[in-house]
Amino acid sequence: MAKGVLLDLGGVVYEGDRLLPGAADAIARLHDSGIPLRFLTNTTRAPKHRILKRLKDFGLEVSPDEIFTPAQAACAWLSARGLTPFLVVHPDLVDEFSGLEGPNGEAVVIGDVGEALTYTQLNAAFRRLIDGAEFLALANNRTFKDSDGALSLDAGAFVAALQFATQRTPHVLGKPSRDFFATALQSIGCALEDAVMVGDDAENDVAGALSAGLGQAVLVRTGKYRVGDETRVTPAPTATVANLAEAADWILSQGA
Repeated sequence: MAKGVLLDLGGVVYEGDRLLPGAADAIARLHDSGIPLRFLTNTTRAPKHRILKRLKDFGLEVSPDEIFTPAQAACAWLSARGLTPFLVVHPDLVDEFSGLEGPNGEAVVIGDVGEALTYTQLNAAFRRLIDGAEFLALANNRTFKDSDGALSLDAGAFVAALQFATQRTPHVLGKPSRDFFATALQSIGCALEDAVMVGDDAENDVAGALSAGLGQAVLVRTGKYRVGDETRVTPAPTATVANLAEAADWILSQGA
């Protein structure tokens, strides 16, 4: 049986303000089995305290230490290097970076800006990058499932614009960064090869986890999943199931 499970949140546990059917029971069964859980999200719109409140509103008891976000990883990265962030992020995320001012220069930090994005802001980031600022991408997802049920552009589109213009490669902090997976697993003392990732994003959650060295990765057909996604990525999912409830069944069956 797996010694650690990483669960994506949006599209796996919930969609918008709706807890997905069977998700709470699946999480409870995994907890009851004794397998440690951590929650990894690539959202770059919601601060961590809002994610925690949403989970609490769903009746899920999750502590701050169990959730890992790209903004959290970025703050640790910037602090360790003494860098000041130039933010190209959603307005709701700005406070996550308060107090970070370092003596060693700037780093452009870009995420999903949403409707707040302006040419002036993006161009200011471009100019800093060509002048030598570090280039951090909170995530590089192509799409996410929006509150209206349709797919919307995610952070990857904005990252790609700066990458194209500057001809520089960003340091990606969220999934599929190996460090992002590893940091979450280190908090429960689990080696990469002993862990399972469950996600709805075949590229970043599943293939990303397997490429990072996780032993197994399960794709769920909820959230942003589209028919045939499991055939479009390499490495392919270890298993593809209907939802988190079936993912929990699959994980627990591995120890039978």
